[in-house]
Amino acid sequence: MSEHVDSADLWDSITRLHAWLDANRTHDGADGLLLRVLKLSEEVGEVAQAVIGATGQNPRKGTTHSWADVEAELCDVVITALVALRTLTPQAREVFAAHLERVTNRSLG
Repeated sequence: MSEHVDSADLWDSITRLHAWLDANRTHDGADGLLLRVLKLSEEVGEVAQAVIGATGQNPRKGTTHSWADVEAELCDVVITALVALRTLTPQAREVFAAHLERVTNRSLG
């Protein structure tokens, strides 16, 4: 496997994951969309849990995670967000690229 995933591979994977989730969903319509977006909150919570575990902030549990676990959870957040965006629009790739350009131009000038 290559070390870097290019944009086409990324969006191909997002499209395939979106199709797989749609084929296996238990809720349609607005409920399905809301649940897919809500999944993002679950993933963000897992990032927080991993950070707490990596820093040993829970004295009862101690160090339970590594920073590699945090990285993996952050990746899950990104994937979940991109799949949710794809659920909202078939033009997710273009919407994301345009938004990233706006944010980059606004931030970096």
